[in-house]
Amino acid sequence: MTQDYKSQAQSPEDVARRIQSGARVFVHGASATPTVLLKALGARQDVEGVRLYHLHLMGDVPFFERGSEGRFRSVSFFAGSNARAAIDEGRADFVPIFLSDIPELLRSRGLGLDAAIVQVSPPDRHGNTTLGTSCDAARAAVDSADIVLAEINERMPRTNGATVVPLSKIDAFTWTDRPLVAHDAAECGPVEDRIGEIVAERVVDRATLQMGIGAIPDAVLSKLGNKLDLGIHTEMFSDGLLPLLEGGVVTNRFKSVHPGRTITSFVMGSPRLFDFVDENQLVEFHPCDRTNDTSLIRKNENVTAINSALEIDLSGQVCADSLGHRIYSGIGGQMDFIRAAALSKGGMPIITLPSTAARGTVSRIVPLLKAGAGVVTTRGHVHWVATEYGIRNLHGLTLRERAEALIDLAHPDHRAELRRAASELRHFSFC
Repeated sequence: MTQDYKSQAQSPEDVARRIQSGARVFVHGASATPTVLLKALGARQDVEGVRLYHLHLMGDVPFFERGSEGRFRSVSFFAGSNARAAIDEGRADFVPIFLSDIPELLRSRGLGLDAAIVQVSPPDRHGNTTLGTSCDAARAAVDSADIVLAEINERMPRTNGATVVPLSKIDAFTWTDRPLVAHDAAECGPVEDRIGEIVAERVVDRATLQMGIGAIPDAVLSKLGNKLDLGIHTEMFSDGLLPLLEGGVVTNRFKSVHPGRTITSFVMGSPRLFDFVDENQLVEFHPCDRTNDTSLIRKNENVTAINSALEIDLSGQVCADSLGHRIYSGIGGQMDFIRAAALSKGGMPIITLPSTAARGTVSRIVPLLKAGAGVVTTRGHVHWVATEYGIRNLHGLTLRERAEALIDLAHPDHRAELRRAASELRHFSFC
């Protein structure tokens, strides 16, 4: 069966015709976005009311475009940049949810899926494909959906962990040989570089790291070359981690959970990253309810969770998913790891952000969050906060002490206004 599987391949159009009007469909995300099948599905004019549930999608996604209303409705668990306009204009929806909660939502049929559309690696001699670069919620979607439709891409890495999908599980597939959608590294400027230095100083030998994607995580990683025996247990990683993995800085020797293995749920980056994880038995992909399980993560010592914020108010409330009412991304795994790091022996839960936006004209440290802003990390959960002006631990501080600490982390041009606002809001006086 494996030998002649290509003879069973269908055209993308024939595979997409398996989706019926009113269907609830999960779509594989990040670099595993099955763009070939999405293009074929988006071209259909004979369906209506199809709801497409997904995390961050990459590449050309036709149902984000104007004119698909009525036929398709995007529902983001985590919004990428290409989904923001559709959500903002009311043509798409957003679900605020912890990343760790999505698999059970699917498995329990709380959200019953009629279909899952995924991109997988070619089958091996046993007839097994893999979910490649993204296991996350796709594992639960494949296991619970009524039908599974796939793009089998010759260039999708074969990954280890909980990624196996038997070819017999796939109801219909098309075959391709195309590059995966890559994610370019964010540009790191002097502000990000300085935050990287400040945070890297707090990372101890044998720490277990979680980091996201972007200029600040990459800046932190670039400063860790002198550390020893680091471990990785994260929801995702990108190219910035490769020098530490290849240089022996990351050994995973001292982790309590999955020792000796780099643990992730998905990866985004360059072809070099995809080559690194291909058939690499030292990298394991697991569903995001395992990678982000607080009770598991906390078993590792010195968990250092590095997460980003869009803004933070003077009481310590962290907004990371929206700009006011406008959805920017999603809750993701920030709270999962912030809490786990706080409970880990020697853990460091760190929120990072540049002190300003809009070329210095807007402070990201604010008296009050914008109207409609989502509190991703509450002021009861926040611990360390870092900007280019330093790092402070808010845990256990009073509201007055928090305001003082955060103002010290703000850009000097905005500190006087923040003190004035704090005095008016809570009648604080500052020495």
